[in-house]
Amino acid sequence: MVAAITLNPGEVTLGELERLYREGDPVSLSPDTRPFIEASADIIAKAAAGDAPVYGVNTGFGKLASVRIAPEDAATLQRNLIRSHCCGVGAPVDDAITRLTMILKLISLGRGASGVRWAVVDLLQAMLARGISPVIPSQGSVGASGDLAPLAHMTAAMIGEGEATFQGEVMPAADALAKAGLAPITLGPKEGLAMINGTQFSTALALAGLFEAWRLGVTGLITSALSTDAIMGSTAPTRPEIHALRGHAGQIESAAAIRALLAGSEIRESHREDDTRVQDPYCIRCQPQVTGACLDLLRQAARTLEIEANAATDNPLVVIEDGSIISGGNFHAEPVAFAADQIALAVAEIGSISQRRIALMVDPAMNFGLPAFLSPKAGLNSGFMIAEVTSAALMSENKQRAAPASVDSTPTSANQEDHVSMAAHAARRLIEMNENLARIVGIELLCAVQGVEFRAPLSTSDRLARVVNRVRAEIAGLVDDRILAPDIERAAGMVRDGTIVATAGIETLPQLQT
Repeated sequence: MVAAITLNPGEVTLGELERLYREGDPVSLSPDTRPFIEASADIIAKAAAGDAPVYGVNTGFGKLASVRIAPEDAATLQRNLIRSHCCGVGAPVDDAITRLTMILKLISLGRGASGVRWAVVDLLQAMLARGISPVIPSQGSVGASGDLAPLAHMTAAMIGEGEATFQGEVMPAADALAKAGLAPITLGPKEGLAMINGTQFSTALALAGLFEAWRLGVTGLITSALSTDAIMGSTAPTRPEIHALRGHAGQIESAAAIRALLAGSEIRESHREDDTRVQDPYCIRCQPQVTGACLDLLRQAARTLEIEANAATDNPLVVIEDGSIISGGNFHAEPVAFAADQIALAVAEIGSISQRRIALMVDPAMNFGLPAFLSPKAGLNSGFMIAEVTSAALMSENKQRAAPASVDSTPTSANQEDHVSMAAHAARRLIEMNENLARIVGIELLCAVQGVEFRAPLSTSDRLARVVNRVRAEIAGLVDDRILAPDIERAAGMVRDGTIVATAGIETLPQLQT
């Protein structure tokens, strides 16, 4: 049985979050958080019984914050908040995103600043443990005041409303709770607001985009090394001296990885002398500079998202040390929007340089003796001609989608919420962008393997030969034209699921956390 990951709010790592996202490991909040959670709940309970207006506790919400709510209407206020905010539209996000959203909310509540009772935390943990996944539509959040609509759909399941997935079946949330042996909760003062104020939906999407982008970027280093051997490119541009003179960590690590991947290649050794070419095109020569910069950018985004994953981001927040309840703006997801934009830029650029290597390999004027479009019977056959066109189409889609979302804003809620982050869809686009990138890198993988095989009897390095053999175990070489779409999907799958990284088996591949 897999041991549960104990969440220590403020200290949860990217590695733990990736494991929870990819593997779905059991999770529980550290019991050390309970005294702080209960202390903040007591402060809210006293405020709810008092005469002083406290936003979201005994007042309405947003533009209606000036409307006082009687103590006997506190539960109705919170229930109506959830119902009224369930306005999400579009296809539901997958269960892995929903589960990560729930985990991030659990971490946020665990900071002891949200004022919810332990019973709320306990139900959220129980739903995670028993596999109840609320159905959350993918659209409807502008990233301030928090991810209101998506988190309302998540919370609706906790009060027995809306829909949830349980044991692979979508059903009314009340039925899912009952089948799992759980009961819906009646929300107390501020609890509905604590659940829907926050950046957890945007952050979950951005983290998923980050984890996928990193794996694809590192895989791109492997395919770039294969492409270098396929076109008989030089490894001189990967020498450590020039990268040390610049100093960027991602560039230094990328160059080291490519050197290690190509070490021992007969193809490389065969043209060290008397090669009439002076320099390779940028897509070969500048791989460390481009992919390395992308990896550095992803690490910057990772630092932001790790902080955000551990943050209390609802409103108002409770300071248990002095009993104050402070209205602020931690729900504004600007940091997440910026991080998502950074990830999108990196994804677009990793795909851009990969696509140029594909174009290089299929071009007989540039590929140093490989047959046109990598077909042994070019003319009668078109080989990888249209696979390259597909990669260009995907590259251009990603470039268009990489335009920053964070610079957009529109006033909402009768101008009370007059500047918003657009973090949710800044992060949501990363799902499709990464799908595109996986296919671009998959097409490069197919072309590079084919190109390296044309260099026989010269062989590539042992590490890259393992990759070639692994690909050929699933995808035959292209001799006569055939429908390539299934091959592209299989190659993309091997890129996406980490098969290529595992097969290369190289310890010097860059790591997300250094």
